Amino acid sequence: MIVGFTAVLFAGILGTGLGIISGYLGGWVDQVIMRVTDTWLALPALTFAIFLAAVVGPSEMNIVIILGAVYWTRYARVIRGEVLSLKERDFVRLAIVAGCSKRMIMRRHILPNVLNSAVVLGTLMLGVVIVTEAALSFLGVGVPPPKPAWGLMLADGKKGLMAGYWWLTVLPGSCIMLMVLAANLLGDWLRVKLDPQLRQL
Repeated sequence: MIVGFTAVLFAGILGTGLGIISGYLGGWVDQVIMRVTDTWLALPALTFAIFLAAVVGPSEMNIVIILGAVYWTRYARVIRGEVLSLKERDFVRLAIVAGCSKRMIMRRHILPNVLNSAVVLGTLMLGVVIVTEAALSFLGVGVPPPKPAWGLMLADGKKGLMAGYWWLTVLPGSCIMLMVLAANLLGDWLRVKLDPQLRQL
């Protein structure tokens, strides 16, 4: 869970920042960032994470950086789309007329308006990141022992599965399932709570 929350935070900060820069500045900056994003999205996330983990070695901090590097593209895509819409709004045009710099507009006018979407996307991505981390730990390239990880528990428990010790695999698997379900339900609740149009329904 610690790895999941930290990786989501790292990916969110990186992806949101690049999405704002790409959407607002446009031009060659947008082209470069979006082509890198498209390339990243074309790679299978789990396979890419396994490759990076095998290259840099298993450790808690390395897994956080790897998962953040794999999943930042989701944020960049969504946030860029919102920024393209926001930068045509009147309050942004008035800020330009008032002489605000691009950095100030992105920080004080664009960022607060896309923060809700980033938070909702983060809660939805939390489940994906936790499953990916569990898969890496299960394969032996995730968080190394003796630190506890649900994937490691599943890997250790499969040895006793045939001997009748079913709880060694069922309980960690149930924890993963419940955590992913809770993250998705939280994401749906936040999406409704933070969207003014949905709150009126």
